[in-house]
Amino acid sequence: MFFWLSEFSASFNALNVFRYLTFRAGAATVTALFFVLFFGPAIINLLRVKQGKGQPIREDGPETHLLKRGTPTMGGLMILAGFLFSTLLWTNLTNPYVWCVLGVTLGFGMIGFYDDYLKVTKQSHKGFSGRSRLALEAIIAGIACYVMSLYFPTALATKVAIPVFKDVLIDLGMFFIVFGMVVIIGAGNAVNLTDGLDGLAIVPVMIAAATFGFIAYLAGNAIFANYLQIHFVPRVGELSVLLGAVIGAGLGFLWFNAPPAQVFMGDTGSLALGGLLGSVAVATKHEIVFAVVGGLFVLEAMSVIIQVASFKLTGKRVFRMAPIHHHYEKKGWKEPQVVIRFWIIAVVLALIGLATLKLR
Repeated sequence: MFFWLSEFSASFNALNVFRYLTFRAGAATVTALFFVLFFGPAIINLLRVKQGKGQPIREDGPETHLLKRGTPTMGGLMILAGFLFSTLLWTNLTNPYVWCVLGVTLGFGMIGFYDDYLKVTKQSHKGFSGRSRLALEAIIAGIACYVMSLYFPTALATKVAIPVFKDVLIDLGMFFIVFGMVVIIGAGNAVNLTDGLDGLAIVPVMIAAATFGFIAYLAGNAIFANYLQIHFVPRVGELSVLLGAVIGAGLGFLWFNAPPAQVFMGDTGSLALGGLLGSVAVATKHEIVFAVVGGLFVLEAMSVIIQVASFKLTGKRVFRMAPIHHHYEKKGWKEPQVVIRFWIIAVVLALIGLATLKLR
């Protein structure tokens, strides 16, 4: 919205500041942060009244988790509200990539909300049907990938870039849409699996958002993209403003989610934020780099896959409990130890991902 004020910069030079991505990204971060901090208490109180018993706690989980009974879930509504308000305020709303990412984020958020609603009302861990949920995610992700492919440069439209190798592109043809869908759906569900401890998911999400905000800014700038020898994607730099809003909303949520958490993110937030990161990875043509930057999410998802496959094939479990953060709790690590050590892993992986931009 405020971007339009830059059209009057010829008359008022000060309005030219609204053209700058860096200014609007910073403003989006601050706006989302204060929005969540201001409205957060009211949202938490409303969720507590509406939900009563709060999010159901697994009986087979770590014993310390039983102390969290009564904590409301669906805190992702706080994140999405602050993110949406800030995004609409500070981004260029004529940018197609912004709407594609918004569509995935809100679509996945609605799926997560329904899942949370079923769990809270039934006081059960069985929410939305897995097949129905994946089918809806596939439809949303498929539409987004198709629309984005219409705006990609012709030379990149159906191709996947390989990190480190500046000229290597793999042309997937019509299967690019399927590949993009897998990235987005995988990201959404991987972040969803990571969200199991206070603050565990939101900080790695913010780290990945900051990393991809930087990547989007570089990939959308012809001069920087040419210098770093990465593929230039016109107009994708606008996503750095949107990702700034994610960071601000995430910081605001962390204020209330810090141990002991006053509210849980729930599938409403984790599924939406994962889908957002996956769609940004597709838009910036850095899908494989995302597997590195979001390596913590990949690790969490793989631990579940390995656990299920091992139990079905051999009747034995590889981990004491999956996802893997619960495995370390079962081994005796305190919750803050698990969370902070996983944050450190997320930072290291983000730095490795950024290093691929220079290694050409």
